[in-house]
Amino acid sequence: MSDARPSKKELQAARREEEKKRAQRREFRRRVGMGLGIGVLLAGGLLLNSYLSNRPEQLPAAYVQFRDQPTACGATQPPAEELQTFDAPTDQGLTADQTITATFRTSCGAITVTLDQAGAPATAESFVFLAREGFYDGTVFHRIVTGFAAQGGDPKADGTGNPGYLVPDEFPPEGFVYEPGVVAMANAGLGTTGSQFFFVLGDQAASLRPQFNILGRVTDGAEVLDAIAAVPTSQQPGNAEKSLPLETVYVEGINIETGG
Repeated sequence: MSDARPSKKELQAARREEEKKRAQRREFRRRVGMGLGIGVLLAGGLLLNSYLSNRPEQLPAAYVQFRDQPTACGATQPPAEELQTFDAPTDQGLTADQTITATFRTSCGAITVTLDQAGAPATAESFVFLAREGFYDGTVFHRIVTGFAAQGGDPKADGTGNPGYLVPDEFPPEGFVYEPGVVAMANAGLGTTGSQFFFVLGDQAASLRPQFNILGRVTDGAEVLDAIAAVPTSQQPGNAEKSLPLETVYVEGINIETGG
């Protein structure tokens, strides 16, 4: 009868084969682990890059605070502003005999303004340029004073921002009255007009001296101004004025139409 037990050589060969298989399994696990690790690192890098490129710290701090508030008039919060700066406005082809209207699409509704390009051509040119570039999209009304004015157009949302250039002073004549419905450009003194504007809400603005460029007058949307004026406010940081909106009114966009 023959011996059915495996020989020494056969046992050694079987052990070598088993060791070879174990080594192959270890190498497979190592490669899979390395692939997963690289994938996690890549995914983490993409997520970090996305976070860094969209984190609110890149936007002005005051603007971020407005983004953290409820949106006024029960509206949906629009996309955040895109910060832009320019050396100067480009020629918009405006003429004094044109009728130019700007429709402000706000959180509380639409306001139509007829521009005063005849009386303040550089002001109208700059405003139309910025509106067409989307500069005002997503900006906020950072100051609302009931009976006085609602101010916006500042990318920093704190009263200090501008588009990167200044607009010449084009003040109205002596005796001009800033009455409800007038839209003018805000400034911090002579030669400082930029992108900020204000809507006159009440008779308190009649005390202003004629040292603010006139953008135009409201021709439709007075009820929207009333809704903006009714937004609750608190004291501004650093002063006693009760004009800091507690609900955010956004300029969602501005449509420009020309005729004549």
